Order: sequence, then C-alpha cells, then structure tokens
Amino acid sequence: MKGLPLKFDQGLLRFISFLLLSLICAANNSAYAKKTKQTLQYTVSMPDPASHYFHVELHCSGWDEDTIDFKMPKWMPGYYQIMDYAKAVEGFSAVDNKGKRLVAKNLNDNTWQVVVKKNKPFKLRYKVKADREFVATSYLDSTHAYIVPTGLFFYVNGHINTPVMVKINHGKQWPKIATGLAPVAGKTNEFMAPDFDILYDSPILIGNLEELPSFTVNGIEHRFIGYKMGDFDRTRFINNLKKVVEAAVAVIGDVPYKQYTFIGIGPGRGGIEHLNNTTVSFDGKELNTESGMNRMMNFLAHEYFHHYNVKRIRPFELGPFNYDKENKTNLLWVSEGLSVYYEYLIVKRAGLIDEQTLLTNFENNINTIENNPGRLHQSLTQASFETWGDGPFGKQGADANKSISYYDKGPVIGMLLDFAIRNATENKKSLDDVFRLLYWRYYKELQRGFTDAEFQQACETIAGTSLTPVFEYVYTAKEIDYNTFLSPAGLKLEEDTNLQTGKRKFTINRTDKADAGQLALLQAWLGK
Repeated sequence: MKGLPLKFDQGLLRFISFLLLSLICAANNSAYAKKTKQTLQYTVSMPDPASHYFHVELHCSGWDEDTIDFKMPKWMPGYYQIMDYAKAVEGFSAVDNKGKRLVAKNLNDNTWQVVVKKNKPFKLRYKVKADREFVATSYLDSTHAYIVPTGLFFYVNGHINTPVMVKINHGKQWPKIATGLAPVAGKTNEFMAPDFDILYDSPILIGNLEELPSFTVNGIEHRFIGYKMGDFDRTRFINNLKKVVEAAVAVIGDVPYKQYTFIGIGPGRGGIEHLNNTTVSFDGKELNTESGMNRMMNFLAHEYFHHYNVKRIRPFELGPFNYDKENKTNLLWVSEGLSVYYEYLIVKRAGLIDEQTLLTNFENNINTIENNPGRLHQSLTQASFETWGDGPFGKQGADANKSISYYDKGPVIGMLLDFAIRNATENKKSLDDVFRLLYWRYYKELQRGFTDAEFQQACETIAGTSLTPVFEYVYTAKEIDYNTFLSPAGLKLEEDTNLQTGKRKFTINRTDKADAGQLALLQAWLGK
C-alpha cells in the first residue's frame, strides 16, 4: 500500500539540509580536535656523557584522562629477544605545569602510572643508563651517543598511534645527527614521527660523524654516515655499495622510501634493519682485504634487503607489534634465513664475487648444519618460534646439540626452493618472483603480513606445482636430500670424512656432464 504524497517548502528543505550539514561538520571538527590535541614532545639531553646517562623529559598536553599509564617496550623489532629496557630507567618523576610533583608509581617491570589533571600540561623526567655497546641498546660516552628509541622513550598505553616529537640537546662538541626520522621544518635537531612504531624504527646516532658521498638508485638518494669509520678506500666502498643496492632493488623492482641511510655505529656491535635506514657495525680497516670487503658487502646486502624482507614483506605476526611480550612466528627462516640467501645472490649479481665464492658461502652453511646433531631434533619452524628462548643461533651450553640456527639452514633451503621453482617452470620463474608476489599482494595490496600457508601457497603458485618435498625440510627434521635439488642446476654435493675427528666436510661442485638445460638454469641462477 502506497502512502499519500507529501509536499515541503523548498526553502525549508534547504534550511534543514544546511542545519544537518553544519551539525555533521561541527561533530567532525570536534572529533578531529579531540583526536589531534594530544601532544607528546621529548627532549633528550647529555649534560655529562662520560657518566653514560641520558636525561629525558617528556612534555605532555591535551590529555583528557586523569590517570595515564606510560610503558616502555620490552624488545626491539629486528632483535628477537626480551631486552627489558625499563630496567635502565632511573629517577622517574612527574610534575604539573607549575612544577608541583604528581603522583607516579611503578605498576610493573615496564609501566609507570601518573595521576594528572585532565587537559592540563604535565612533564615526565627520568634518566636512562646507557653503558652497553650493542646495536640493540642505547649507548653514551664522551665521544658519541647512540639512541635505540625502544630503550629511551615511553609510549602512552593504548595510544601507540599518537604522533611524537623528539628534540636532541647534544652540545656543540657533536655537530651531526644521523637518523631515519623526519626533521621538523624550521627547527634544528628536532624530529617527528607520525606514531611510535615509526619512532621505534628510527635509531639516532650523534657525534663527530663522517658522511661519505651519496649515490642515487632509481632517482632515490642513498647515504652512508658513521662514527669512527677508520681508514679505507672510500670511493671503492661506495661504488661497491651502490652495486649492491642496485642488485637488491632489481629483485623487487620498486623503491618504497624517499631516502635511505646506512648508519655505521662503530665496530663489533651487530646490525638491525629499519624501513628507511639500517644501523650497522662498521670498521673501515676490515675493508683493506678482499675477504674483509666481501664480508662487509654481504653484511650490508643482508641488512639492506631486510627493508623488503621483514619490514615490508613480513610474517603476519610481526606487525602491528605487541611491545609487551614476545611476538613469536614460525617464519623467521623466511625473514632471516632467506635474507641470508639473498645477501649471497645480491653480492654475486652485483659482480663483486665469483661463482666459487658464492658456492663456498652455501658450503659453509651446509657444513654447519650437517655437523650439528641438532638438525635431527629441531625443524626450521621450531627454530624460528623458539628463538626468543634459544637465541638467534640456537641453544647454547649443554643443549647446544638439540637446536639449529635459521641463519644456517634457512639459506640452504632457499637455494633448494629456488632450484625447485626454476626446474618446475623450465627456468622461466624463480624465488625472485615469489618475493615480488608477496611484496605486491601482501604489502602493497592487502597491507598485512602473510601466514605460513600463504607463503607456501605463493611459492607453489609461482612454481605451478606442489613443493611439498622442499617444505618437508621446513616443517620437519627430515634429513636433506641435497642432490635431488642441485642436479637440475648441474651441481652436486660431495662428502669427505676426517677419519681422526669424524667430522664431515661437504663441497658443492659442478657435475661432469651437465646438459644444456642444466647449464642454462645454473647460468640464470648465477646472474649471467
């Protein structure tokens, strides 16, 4: 049944529409103002660098809560160990905008609760002891400062997406700052991040730093800046590094950042990847031998390729992060192990090593695996999941023979997987195509990580067939049949045993009579 027609005055309709639109805009503006009025501004000072103490102030305003919990992360993305950064915090206190002390109490091992007046500015003050020289910990001495943001800056519980600003008061004796953070326009030594995930992804190096000549790849600037870099051929080093970046970019075919910075933090401190930068141990004296240059290029290729593989092409569990506990995943063999695989290939494709050096890299991994009884006890997925307890290189001490490292088995499985894909597709596809698929589908299109099943599915989609025989070596501790996978590339694994020690030695060699198809697959893999 239809209702009776109704007639309205057009002027009245326009007035009602205008009124409704005004109310909607007012509500949106109110919501926007409420969303954006909260501010967090850090100031870091170093009045006595030799004491190893950073002094930190956090200026807060616009918060309409009366009780706020401030939390410090327990770990740093890229280093899969609980670090308990809050243990280095001392003298935590809070004051209002008139300097009156506020109630602040330590709730647990990484949380401080502060009672404040709603919408009134207040300030936190504390010190952080920084006396361990390591890539995953902040460090300060009389010569330089290195800030790991997860170990220096609190976030407000439930507000990890709040924008944050950082000002560095470093004195005239240290003129340069290296970081992936965006500078604040018109300000000196002030930086901003749109959220704490970006802040925690951007270490800061401060001191008398040296910057090498930059280079461009696909029109994007790449910089290398570091502390106490030593004596070496800087021109050769930068030329080699440019070739490495070019070879890595060619794998994916896209450059997802506006600028990239390699940050050398000094010798013997490790390396960790980030979205638009990496912090790496660097000692130029090591570059004066061919083997030293090769090791450094492998190292930098690995950390650089991580900006694709783990920062963007990532396991589902690695983001958004839970900074309160372990973020366990079965897929570190992909994130780390296959980054080792690609570091070897990238340096070869860059023309910096020969075929034998490439094969020797894999031989070293195979010898480590095959002489470790742990290969019969722990799978790659188990090694990935248990790394938070076992450590990145497996268990130590009495249980050392019951675990493996995904840094060793991962690249070997990568090689077998690559050969299996190339063989199945008559050398038309490779593991490169898998990574391109993961990048464009999961990072670009779906904007999320992938699961264990989705990674295998991506490999099998590219291969056009089941790859179960390879993935059995991922999910189980089954002994590896190397030659089944090496043969299509005209390669073979040969074994000798030291009769005195019982230790086995493995070498990868070309087969005696490789056919045209085997040679073509090998040449394609070698990048020739």
